[in-house]
Amino acid sequence: MKRDVPLIGFIYGLLLPVLGLMAMYLWWGKGLHHLNFNEFFSRLSSDHEVLARVLTMSLLINLIPFVYCNYRRYDYSMRGVVIATMLYAVVIVLLKFVW
Repeated sequence: MKRDVPLIGFIYGLLLPVLGLMAMYLWWGKGLHHLNFNEFFSRLSSDHEVLARVLTMSLLINLIPFVYCNYRRYDYSMRGVVIATMLYAVVIVLLKFVW
């Protein structure tokens, strides 16, 4: 299978922040405030400011496939990662300033 395809980078760019969100739950929800899974996500759904902050931090994991694609010269896959990151950024801006 060809790896230098924008769809591959887009899928990585969409799915990896979910892992980053789980890491934020383990660090912030379970570690600092001793919240269980349901309490953590109910707090995120009720407070959009906190949700925007957590999503912003979870997007940092997209640096890994971005740097990997840059190192391997997978320019089209890197475009997919950037497009997925920009979609998340639009959602974050909407959460922070509109909703």
